[in-house]
Amino acid sequence: MKALIIKSILFGALFLFVLTACGQTKEKKYAEVDHNDNPHKYYSHTDKTKLKLSDTEWKKILPEDLYLVSRKAHTEASFTGKYWNYTGRGTYYCAACGNKLFRSDAKFASQCGWPSFFEQVDKTSIVFKSDNSHAMERIEALCGRCGGHLGHLFDDGPEPTGKRYCMNSIALDFESDAKK
Repeated sequence: MKALIIKSILFGALFLFVLTACGQTKEKKYAEVDHNDNPHKYYSHTDKTKLKLSDTEWKKILPEDLYLVSRKAHTEASFTGKYWNYTGRGTYYCAACGNKLFRSDAKFASQCGWPSFFEQVDKTSIVFKSDNSHAMERIEALCGRCGGHLGHLFDDGPEPTGKRYCMNSIALDFESDAKK
């Protein structure tokens, strides 16, 4: 009798597992998607118009993982993003809006676990604000077009600037020079 009860419980658990697993769809994380196909109507590599969208609108158009980093200033775990040790030649853009941010020749291996650059593309591509969260004094780096959180700026980078733009991979899109 005991064996029959155990078999029934196991069969029921297996049935529920199969039933719920079949109903799931595998959704790609935003970091796995090629964003150069205009994921939403505000995404552009050429439009410099400042975006003033509500938080509700950003939440509708961005996948959750990018929304949390870009709009809520979360940080991806170190050594996990797809660009932390990437060496391709090309241009890095804001993953939320497509704004041009960095060229690959300004990227360097900082060993911090996040993609690091010593210079932004131009003085308006990234803007800065003081960040005193987590009991630290830092400078937050924000996209100059959409205001999305990209990462932080530190004064421990290489010459010629001495700066380290420490960015979240998920906040970046990359377009290879070979594609152009």
